[in-house]
Amino acid sequence: MKEKPTYQNYIAVSVILTLVGIAIALGQFKIPSIMPAIMERFHMDLGAASMLMSVFTLAGIFLSLPTGFLARRFGCKNMVMLAVVIMALGTMVGLFATSGSMLIVSRAIEGVALVFCSVSAPLVVRKYVRPDKLGFASGVWSLWFSLGSFFGGVLTPILYERIGFQGTWLAFAGIVVALGLVLFFFLKPFSGRFFEKVSAAVEEKVDAEAEALVEEAKPVMRSLFSRNVVLVLLGFLSFNIVLISFLSFSPTFLQGEGMSPTLAGFASTLPMLIAIISSPLFGVIADKTKRYKLLMVLSMAVLGPCGFVLLTNSGPLLWVAACLLGVIGLGAPPMYLILYPAVVPDKRLMPVAMGLLVMTQSLGQFLGTLAMPTVLEFGWTAAGLFALIVGIAGTVLLGFIKTDRIQHT
Repeated sequence: MKEKPTYQNYIAVSVILTLVGIAIALGQFKIPSIMPAIMERFHMDLGAASMLMSVFTLAGIFLSLPTGFLARRFGCKNMVMLAVVIMALGTMVGLFATSGSMLIVSRAIEGVALVFCSVSAPLVVRKYVRPDKLGFASGVWSLWFSLGSFFGGVLTPILYERIGFQGTWLAFAGIVVALGLVLFFFLKPFSGRFFEKVSAAVEEKVDAEAEALVEEAKPVMRSLFSRNVVLVLLGFLSFNIVLISFLSFSPTFLQGEGMSPTLAGFASTLPMLIAIISSPLFGVIADKTKRYKLLMVLSMAVLGPCGFVLLTNSGPLLWVAACLLGVIGLGAPPMYLILYPAVVPDKRLMPVAMGLLVMTQSLGQFLGTLAMPTVLEFGWTAAGLFALIVGIAGTVLLGFIKTDRIQHT
């Protein structure tokens, strides 16, 4: 029997889902603002400590493509709930960590949760929100990562100072479980009371569709390596390398300059807070003007210079760069989500194409956290120059996009 859609309140769905996403993103960003303390506690050098962030993204590289099929087979709400459970489990493993290696393992577990959430939650939005309210709900959901990184940077040092390492980890586990329960009880699936029920017929259909997609995609797969697609992916790669570089290491630099952990966490994540306004605004401007390439290049142009300042300056210029990055630079994420589908030539390949985009994001974050310790051997100025060069390179590459091949919607 076919499921009858009974759409949920779009505000409740988007807000509850975003809160769950924030709680899961907190798991990734509870490390950077207290990294010096973590290094001391677990006797880790900077290279080993950087793995606490880079290992988190490895799951995204390997799990992004299959997670979409898992969500269709087992239900997208069920996958988000599984992400909550895995995040809580990973955090508890970290709570009892007695070595840096064990803490890294806990971070890998948390990374799986982030991938499951980031891929499955947008499917929840599309499934449970009325089509005419999808824009609003998707816009709210898009803030989860930015707000998660912001609150992770601000709350972690406060909690760490007051209740210590184990208390902080326990608090974050409690937050994700509490919000997961809210999602569990208040988002009612089409079939089943709290969990989505996926019939055997639906599973067979998913298998058949997946096999058909693979067979159909073979002759046209080369279109995913077209000029515009490759340029956008390279630009997105550079964006994520720079983003994770300053989010992960700017707090350490600022604390070394005498700034308190709380203020350092706030300064490095301030752009993410400002993005609450700027990201949706860039999307609205793109819809009105259709100047996708211009807006993309504009947002990327400030990324490298602002990243340089955030890694080398602790004075007034720091706050100017943080605000500029938030107002203009973080218009990039929604622009990538708009521009990328517009340059994929064959829309039949969109599931595969979006998997590549998520993989590119994870790869960029992995490379950023992996490269920075080596760069930092030459000092913070070298780290700033690294962010500057990578940001400029990404901007230049986007400038070569052929606008006549962009399919405006």
